[in-house]
Amino acid sequence: MPFRSLAFLFRMAHTTIRKIVYEVCQAIWEEMNQEHMPYPTVERHLSIANDFFLKWNFPNCIGCIDGKHIRIRCPPNSGSMFWNYKHFYSIVLQAVSDANGRFLYIDVGSYGKQSDGGIFSASSLMYHLENASFNVPHKRKIPGTDVLAPLVLLGDEAYPLKVYLMRPYSGRGLDEQREVCNYRLSRARIFECAFGILCAKWRILKKKLNVTQIKLKLL
Repeated sequence: MPFRSLAFLFRMAHTTIRKIVYEVCQAIWEEMNQEHMPYPTVERHLSIANDFFLKWNFPNCIGCIDGKHIRIRCPPNSGSMFWNYKHFYSIVLQAVSDANGRFLYIDVGSYGKQSDGGIFSASSLMYHLENASFNVPHKRKIPGTDVLAPLVLLGDEAYPLKVYLMRPYSGRGLDEQREVCNYRLSRARIFECAFGILCAKWRILKKKLNVTQIKLKLL
């Protein structure tokens, strides 16, 4: 970019730059969402479930769900709404990824003090799952058996147990079968990898962000 153009850019008012950023982000989403984060179809869910079984040996899984706290500077007049249990200010990125760590759904902007389960309960994702509008296939046989089971998301202990959402068994002193189930479920949840790739690509996410209250749902 020519220096004159750069000088012109840096002389622009903050409000103008802010407006441009939002417009560019919206244009990128509208142009590329169907290629990179399309609304899931039955065929797509079945393909993801097949990938989870082949790669992580977990059957009937259509994605893993988790949340990540993104550090921010406390917005003005926000009180403790953004103060999280890790003792810093944040907004929460909640996401669903496939077996290869690619994001299928994101929800950005919830308060840091909210729990993962509370964010999920207020999300458009839960709305679509509860109303059977997420194109999740009907029950399918677990590979190698005649047992019919629903296709599910995998979450940690912070999420509620639902027909469409599986979480680990809680408590200590579990029997062998439950311990094995928890191990297999934990192994299939590759969110450290997915979020790690995200932060490695966009290193600004490792720093405190100056933000106002935002809410972005992409589904």
